[in-house]
Amino acid sequence: QVQLVESGGGLVQAGGSLRLSCAASGRTFSSGVVGSMGWFRQAPGNEREFVAAIRWRDGTTDYTESVKGRFTISRDNAKRTVYLQMNGLKPEETAVYYCASHRSLILSTTPADYDYWGQGTQVTVSS
Repeated sequence: QVQLVESGGGLVQAGGSLRLSCAASGRTFSSGVVGSMGWFRQAPGNEREFVAAIRWRDGTTDYTESVKGRFTISRDNAKRTVYLQMNGLKPEETAVYYCASHRSLILSTTPADYDYWGQGTQVTVSS
C-alpha cells in the first residue's frame, strides 16, 4: 500500500508560480511498488489529463506539450517527495492537481496505468 499526500495548491494570478509537493509513504520505492510518479489535473467537466511524470530511479521526465518550458517535475529521494514547479500559470490551468504512483519504470501518460492516487490539491489561476 502506498499513501500519497499533495500540498501546495492555492490561488495565484495569471503568470504566477506555485510549487506542488507530493509526499509518499508506505511500501514505496525499495520494495518496487513505485517505479515512477506522475502529476495529473482535472478541471470541472473535463477528464483527468496528464501533466508530467518522473522515473524515480534516474529522474527521467516527461511532460505534456502545453507545459514544457514552464513546469518542472523533480523528486527528493531522501524525503520520498515529488514536486511540480509551475511557472507562468494560465487561467485555463485551473484544476485539481493529483499525484499518482505507478509500479512500472515506463513513464505513462494514461491515468488508468497508475496504481495509487493522492486526494488532490486545488490550483486556481485568476485572470
